[in-house]
Amino acid sequence: MIRNLKLTLAYDGTDFSGWQVQPDVPTIQGTLASAIGRVTGESVLPQGSGRTDAGVHALGQVVTFTTASPIPAENLVKALNDVLPDAIRVLDATEVSADFHARTSARAKTYRYRIFRERICPPSLTRYVWHFPYPLDEEAIQRGAAVIRGDHDFTSFAAVDPERGRKAGENSNVRTIFSSVSERCGEEFVYTVRGNGFLHHMVRNLVGTFVLVGKGSLRVEDIARILEARDRSAAGATAPARGLWLVNVEYETSGA
Repeated sequence: MIRNLKLTLAYDGTDFSGWQVQPDVPTIQGTLASAIGRVTGESVLPQGSGRTDAGVHALGQVVTFTTASPIPAENLVKALNDVLPDAIRVLDATEVSADFHARTSARAKTYRYRIFRERICPPSLTRYVWHFPYPLDEEAIQRGAAVIRGDHDFTSFAAVDPERGRKAGENSNVRTIFSSVSERCGEEFVYTVRGNGFLHHMVRNLVGTFVLVGKGSLRVEDIARILEARDRSAAGATAPARGLWLVNVEYETSGA
């Protein structure tokens, strides 16, 4: 009997060359596929809700794969964690319907970007935040973040390979942003964004642009102009990967 299984993963992306399997380098997808093979004896390529880049982390990446293995889903959590490196943990495993797919069934994702604002960044955090101790008008960034809520063409904030961030059937760079909030959390300034989808490097390019607003190089009003330009060169530089976290992925139903 073939079953469709859904895994929820957390991982530290620092030592991996992103999600997608590549020859001769460690990736999240490749490492997970190897672990599934060791546990079930099958050759599978698990499909994620999206491709995180090298150095990007996840608290709730969702993965699906099919298997003929009779191992109960709840037992797979321990079995996989026993063979996976400590940097990747399976948090949950459930059986879902055959038509459920981690990527195409997703309805919303939440990303978080962490900026450490103090003069010295503790070694325990340096892999997980962008250390930016320089002056920033955080209130201006908060106002700038609010501008992108709603439906917009995010071409200005997409990497040069926009096709990479599209779901099957999509033919534009228009995305809906449900919430976009920057706030001070102790020693960190944290940007959290929830939307129906994201283009390649979109969140990191937004953060790089918001920082320019905070530095005074751009005005809050310039965010709307950059969106309308639909030109990557109009926006700011790409923020470092290490500060970005995929927080969770939402679905209308569990697919069960």
